[in-house]
Amino acid sequence: MPILIHGDAAFPGQGIVAETLNLSRLPGYSTPAARFTSSPTTSSGSPTAPEDSYSTSYASGLARGFKIPIVHVNADDPEACVEAARLAFAYRARFQRDFLIDLIGYRRYGHNEGDEPGFTQPLMYQKIAAHPTVREIWAQTLVERGAIDAGRSRTSA
Repeated sequence: MPILIHGDAAFPGQGIVAETLNLSRLPGYSTPAARFTSSPTTSSGSPTAPEDSYSTSYASGLARGFKIPIVHVNADDPEACVEAARLAFAYRARFQRDFLIDLIGYRRYGHNEGDEPGFTQPLMYQKIAAHPTVREIWAQTLVERGAIDAGRSRTSA
């Protein structure tokens, strides 16, 4: 299954995505794929507030113009992410059309290893620092379900 991965800034803000979508339904250019995009809550490729980053509610809004199904998924929920991927695969297998998973998450450590996001987004990064990791959330979920004991959930990753 072909998967294209785009960051939130690249999806609506770069010409190649829009150009690819515009060509995608023309004879000779069709390459149905399950499209995947990420919309970190930190920013859209720059220290810009999310509401000022693009003109739609989500970075994935561009796909609506192409009647591509969009599923928004919380990156903190691994099960939801897997189910969204299964849905995308089933949709593509059945209809041979694009499907978009908009994975809503954040960059815990900023844009790259040299970035210090607390300089440009101090309040946001205070919240992110206090937010448990996906691993910690998943471990707690497994403990609550009785799938593992609490002591095992504390082992290092």
